[in-house]
Amino acid sequence: MRKTVFLLCMAAGTLCLAQKQFQPAGSTLLETIDGDLDGDKIPEKVLIYTTADEGELGKIREIQILKNAGGKWTLLEKSRNAILESGGGGMMGDPYGETKIEKGILIISQMGGSSWKWDVTDKYRFQNGHFELIGTSSTYGRPGDYWKDVDFNLSTGQLNYTNEVENTAEYGKSSKETYIHKGVKINLQNRNQDKQRKIILPKTKEEVYF
Repeated sequence: MRKTVFLLCMAAGTLCLAQKQFQPAGSTLLETIDGDLDGDKIPEKVLIYTTADEGELGKIREIQILKNAGGKWTLLEKSRNAILESGGGGMMGDPYGETKIEKGILIISQMGGSSWKWDVTDKYRFQNGHFELIGTSSTYGRPGDYWKDVDFNLSTGQLNYTNEVENTAEYGKSSKETYIHKGVKINLQNRNQDKQRKIILPKTKEEVYF
């Protein structure tokens, strides 16, 4: 029993040292998540920081994934592009929702807006040496007007789009479309690095941003 407690304390101490080693200067810890992300049955540690650095829309956020190998924590990957800045939610302020791990998939949810609202959930899998975006789903709209939903599976290329219109007098009829668009490569490093990516659906001519 004493040996078990001692080993747990040692592991916790090692993590604290690793966290201090990799933590950005002046940052505050926003959230910590544990889970196996690379299939080796050993949980990784996901840390999300609000950094001291200012961007166009508030404090820059950094996500780090730490891996425990042989009792030593190392930095598996980090990014300042996957999570929006602290004021990126518009009138709603902080857009950060939550991060979780399900069946080896890293899931990040964010939201924002005012009367017009939006939310987006990204799913990443560790493959080819990186955390690659394998799926993203989003909703945009306003009660009483319309709600546009996009579900894009980057692994298969299938994009499902629906536009549920309530105010048909102003926005026309509801519509939906399924479109196959392969070859999109996005990862934790370049998720929001560039301008929003756009696809124009061939049937409805709707512009889909992701």
